[in-house]
Amino acid sequence: MSVQTSAGDDDIASDFAPRLLAWYDRAARVLPWRIAPGSDDTPDPYRIWLAEVMLQQTTVAAVAGYFARFTERWPTVVDLAAANDADVMAAWAGLGYYARARNLLACARAVVADHGGCFPDTEAALRALPGIGDYTAASVAAIAFGRPAVVIDANVERVVARHRLIETPLPLAKRAVRAALAPLVPRGRPGDFAQALMDLGATICTPRAPDCATCPLADGCRSHGRSDIERLPVKPPKKAKPHRHGLAHWIEREGRVWLVRRPGKGMLGGMRALPGGDWTDAPPADSGIVQVDHSFTHFDLTLILVRGEIPLAAAEGEWWPISKLDAAGLPTLYRKLTDKMLERDG
Repeated sequence: MSVQTSAGDDDIASDFAPRLLAWYDRAARVLPWRIAPGSDDTPDPYRIWLAEVMLQQTTVAAVAGYFARFTERWPTVVDLAAANDADVMAAWAGLGYYARARNLLACARAVVADHGGCFPDTEAALRALPGIGDYTAASVAAIAFGRPAVVIDANVERVVARHRLIETPLPLAKRAVRAALAPLVPRGRPGDFAQALMDLGATICTPRAPDCATCPLADGCRSHGRSDIERLPVKPPKKAKPHRHGLAHWIEREGRVWLVRRPGKGMLGGMRALPGGDWTDAPPADSGIVQVDHSFTHFDLTLILVRGEIPLAAAEGEWWPISKLDAAGLPTLYRKLTDKMLERDG
């Protein structure tokens, strides 16, 4: 796969980073995990890594509150490594993609056990840690340690695909985006360069109605002025998601409800939840008390709540005060279900 080139590409390569960084110096977003451009402060690898893990598949607005609570409760990677698994899973509740929380703990403990509590400073060493993939390794290497890494998230992918007019559909386009971006990464300020591209995609080169008139990279952008710019990057056709069904049991006694902890691996692993059986393709016969619809990455789910009996003594679980369900750390699916149940009961 090739990237389109032209006689002006050398000029674009030499001018791209300076123009982008000059814009970033004026317009950088203020984020709780970020060191402002021009600051003398030293980036904290722990805070950068934590933010990048939280931001996967999630918006900045959704992450800010979680980040503040995590760093207040566990201010260093050593603190997080020593945390109770259940406490971390409860604190993560609502962010989704719960395997990230399990990997978060595994990574923190590997940093403490294998690296003396200090994050390694190269992409290769970072990538060897649990739960750290290519993007997170490149991001931490560039932002925390000033390594000239090629950092590509969805915002960066969109900026580069439009700037270089890469019309190959995703995911095949990722290779062309990387090939186009790699020679543009400066050896000086690579972390600011990566964050500037992220900011540009988040605030100017947006999926809909990009503000091309204020873009610092408009000169030399092959998509500038095109009426079809919003279609880039080209996405593959969406596949229909399968629909699954499940039952959850509301077992109540003396103002408390019975909660269980889901198995450590699999969907919502390690999280507190209402008890229930497997999720299946066929809907249950019982219409239940209330139901919720929830969308996961690979399937949609309809979960029906039914009243259940007091569990057997051998069953693993705990009686949780209904008045304090907010503190149980239930994942979004079960929060939606319990909220609907409590609203029904008034």
